[in-house]
Amino acid sequence: MIYSSVLAAVVSALAAEAIDNTSKQAWQKLYQPGSEDGHDLATLSGAVEKGEISRMDADCWVFARLHSQLKPRHWDVLVAKFSTHKGRKVQSISRICPLVPSHAPQLFVTSAVTAWAIPKLKGVEGKRSSDMIVLPAQFYDINRWDPDARPERTRRRWKKGVEDVLEAMVGEALAAASVLLDHEGLTMKNAA
Repeated sequence: MIYSSVLAAVVSALAAEAIDNTSKQAWQKLYQPGSEDGHDLATLSGAVEKGEISRMDADCWVFARLHSQLKPRHWDVLVAKFSTHKGRKVQSISRICPLVPSHAPQLFVTSAVTAWAIPKLKGVEGKRSSDMIVLPAQFYDINRWDPDARPERTRRRWKKGVEDVLEAMVGEALAAASVLLDHEGLTMKNAA
């Protein structure tokens, strides 16, 4: 077991992918597809515990495994929610917007998905890391998301509906990742 939970594995893998490190592929030397016990990662977990490979190598393997094995919508919602890689985050946001059912106009849905994936950060402008996506404060004003100026109650209902759909998608994606990672013996059973 390498990770305390599925969420820890996902966040760690997505963070590792954003780090530019040319030695990220060392896990490939230890990967044995179709090993006798049925687990593709039979040697990876032990190699991390023995110090033969780094946790970063394991994180990179988990990134590659999740990316290749999860349904695209599951992968995209995890990247949109948890990744710090600017380009991947923006691409995933654009791919999940059309998947969110809503009575709201598309501009509203796109803005709500973006605000969910890139929440407003506290702090003084210009004092944050340049590695993060920071949207202007006025972006989070939902009055700007609906050019037809529908009632605030309607806009709030739409926003909550979009967020509820996205959180349900995250739950489904984490459940799918849990099946994969539990099978490989990388997470504690029954960990969230």
